[in-house]
Amino acid sequence: MNGFIALYIFMVAAFAGYEIISRVPVILHTPLMSGSNFVHGIVLVGTIIALAEARGTLEVAIGFVGVVMAASNVVGGYVVTERMLEMFKSKKES
Repeated sequence: MNGFIALYIFMVAAFAGYEIISRVPVILHTPLMSGSNFVHGIVLVGTIIALAEARGTLEVAIGFVGVVMAASNVVGGYVVTERMLEMFKSKKES
């Protein structure tokens, strides 16, 4: 694939993603975050598979960094989702 075609696809995807996300109502952001956490889990599985197929030292290092970054993305996403869900709970009066 030509580099310009890949850049064009990336730019169109970024623009489309921005336009779609900017039109999501505020109340739907929590379910949207949960859905994106699912995608991050798939990314984590993909990086683990890529790390398992790594042959050289550089490939193993890049794969390890990918697994660490993907795992932190999953954990951080769930922490943010949990905090957002806490905002919707009613406060109990003592």
